[in-house]
Amino acid sequence: GTRLGNVVNLGVGGAALGAVVGYAAVRHYRRREMTFRFVSHVDGTDFVEGTRDLDPAETLFIICSKTFTTLETLTNAHAARDWFLRGSGSDEAAVARHFVAVSTNTEGVIKFGIDAANMFGFWDWVGGRYSMDSAIGLSTMLAIGADNFRAMLDGFHAMDEHFRNVPFE
Repeated sequence: GTRLGNVVNLGVGGAALGAVVGYAAVRHYRRREMTFRFVSHVDGTDFVEGTRDLDPAETLFIICSKTFTTLETLTNAHAARDWFLRGSGSDEAAVARHFVAVSTNTEGVIKFGIDAANMFGFWDWVGGRYSMDSAIGLSTMLAIGADNFRAMLDGFHAMDEHFRNVPFE
């Protein structure tokens, strides 16, 4: 029943970099009433600093892992789960309301304890520059709102069309 006001994005590589850079580039448009954090290092200090002043009851974790097998991401995901359960009175049922996944591995997501209905899938061939415009950009979309995110995607599309259609000269 508590409004979610904190979003913590967990991921490494393309599952983190696109979200972090995208957020930094458009943070002027972010929802000021919310807090957004990005944890991408397996060093426990990154997780501790990323959650140090957050209330578990108001925190949503977005676990971004294409394969949902990446050791660093899953290490942070389990740390997040433990942190959340310690702070929420060990309410396992609440995990489903505070964790979502961005992945192509439904089985791995379910095994972790996230309902498949809370999984944002994308094509397994998505990677590199395109990660941010896929579901990997979920944290950025939450930060700036759907309309601003759509405008950003429209800008990406316009640039793609420009490079595809305008002569090199």
